[in-house]
Amino acid sequence: MEDFKTIAIFTYPSEYAVLQHLLQQNNVRFVFQNETMISVLPFHSNAFGGIRLQVHKEDIDRAREIINDLNNSTDLKIV
Repeated sequence: MEDFKTIAIFTYPSEYAVLQHLLQQNNVRFVFQNETMISVLPFHSNAFGGIRLQVHKEDIDRAREIINDLNNSTDLKIV
């Protein structure tokens, strides 16, 4: 996991459902840290530091580009 870097933090899994699909489509290597723990205890998300999107260092630019495209879209927004 030392080759992965946190580039975004989410509170709930519903906030990144579309992003996760787009990352998979673009073959970006990523993992959502704390995802399982927060799905079991959703009201403890802030205590765990949220769900951290960690991306492989070679894929960071592409992942940020995907996030920016979502944020700039008039139809979809990252919460």
